[in-house]
Amino acid sequence: MRPDTPAENVDHTAEAARLERTAGLYPEDAEALLLQAAAHLELSGDRPAATTLYDRLLSSADGLENPYLVRALKASNLWEYGHEAEARAIITGIRAAAPRDPAPWVIVAESLEAHDELEAAHEMFSEGARLLLTDGAEPPYSTHPLLFGRHRVRRMLGVAHDDWDVLADTLSSSPVPLDELHDPKRVWSLGSDNPAELEAEISRLRAELGTYREALSRPFPVAVLHWPEDELRELVGAYPTLADEYPSHEAHLATIEASLRELAASGTPNLGIVTGTVPSYEAFAASEATSPSDTDLLPQYATTLAARGRAVEWPPQRGAECWCGSGRVYEGCHGA
Repeated sequence: MRPDTPAENVDHTAEAARLERTAGLYPEDAEALLLQAAAHLELSGDRPAATTLYDRLLSSADGLENPYLVRALKASNLWEYGHEAEARAIITGIRAAAPRDPAPWVIVAESLEAHDELEAAHEMFSEGARLLLTDGAEPPYSTHPLLFGRHRVRRMLGVAHDDWDVLADTLSSSPVPLDELHDPKRVWSLGSDNPAELEAEISRLRAELGTYREALSRPFPVAVLHWPEDELRELVGAYPTLADEYPSHEAHLATIEASLRELAASGTPNLGIVTGTVPSYEAFAASEATSPSDTDLLPQYATTLAARGRAVEWPPQRGAECWCGSGRVYEGCHGA
């Protein structure tokens, strides 16, 4: 389903069932597909069924790529149909775990905000920002919602701007300043008899819609293909002609980091890394009716993985593990 499909034209229950069936066919993508299915169930009003899907993911024998994202979505969903105590317990656990992904922080903070827990929402937005934003560095795109949400809540609380509020307004691509978009008095302008006030509010709503559409249409990352050491050994052993492309695993890792830095220096936005596996690559080659030995297939495989949501953002967040799988933080590994 396209993101711009009108809601009234979507059978959310049927779409959720289709996504569940697809997840059974493609287990490597089950996490992303089942999260989409749960979202459709929430939109259909069947929140208990959505919770069942979140529980199914969390109880999976295979490790999840984004366990705290699943927990945050589950907490938000539970709160919406009366399970506040359980939702709060999950939120407390997420806060204690301090995930390095901004999405869980944003989801739980917005859930608190939606239930008029403005002080708690402000703490969540601020704590996530302190954890993930690097002093003096350009905040990654994925962290922007933390700053925008924090600005919105602080505006509703009536507190004075700080440096992060100024940064949020600088990062915003909206033609309308965040102070206007987040003005808590805006709701009154919708009932105004003053044409000028109504026209101004229409302009603000259009700006918000434009920002939302821009986020939806943001392309998947320009992704570089990464092979773990055992997978690369198996790949080159099965297809010796690829040894010219991958002379050693160390050289492969160095090439990835150098390529991404070169792309970043040239101004290419939204960079990422996808991790390949030999069975997945062979299946992709078969679907393209091409030999896995064909080096031209490698970038196509990387692009396909990225389009399926398999890319991780580069560079990693501050304090996060390096993308290479060494277990060390990025700053002390390939980010040195």
